[in-house]
Order: sequence, then C-alpha cells, then structure tokens
Amino acid sequence: MHYVIHCLDYEGAVDRRLAHYEAHKTYLSNPSVKIMISGPLLADDEETMIGSMFLVEADSLTAVEAFHQNDPFYAANVWEKVSIRPFNKRMDNRA
Repeated sequence: MHYVIHCLDYEGAVDRRLAHYEAHKTYLSNPSVKIMISGPLLADDEETMIGSMFLVEADSLTAVEAFHQNDPFYAANVWEKVSIRPFNKRMDNRA
C-alpha cells in the first residue's frame, strides 16, 4: 500500500530543520519503508523550506507511523502538523 506523509513545520523552524538536516538525510538513506518520492515543501518564495512530503510504500499504517516517529526531524520537534494517509496510486507518468 502507498501512503502520503504531509508535514508542516512550526513557524520559524528553519534553523531547527537545518540543524538536524544531516541526521535526517542519513536516516532516509536506510529507511524501514520504501520511499517513492520525498522532499521539502516550500513557501511561496519557492526557496524557504516549510515542511516535508513523502510518498512511501509499506505493509501497514503502523509501519509508516514508526518510520515517521523515528525520523530525527520528529525528535527535534520540527513538524507542527502531520497527516499520514493511505494513497491509491492510479497514475504514474514518471519515465
């Protein structure tokens, strides 16, 4: 099953995000779920990071929640709002 993890940072969390960025990238290099797509969400200026988005494949919602809760950004309290939802992929136009 696919899942979307949509995270919005606390206001002004850019410095906290950057302080834990290397640990976050290291964590994502050996994930417990299959990451299909991931990256930072950006503010309207198309530069400032304000959140994160993941499209993952996993056996269960419980596995995705564990993956999320073990992320260094979670421990550093970077994300204010998080939504994890099952996703029914119907189209994929990637080459």
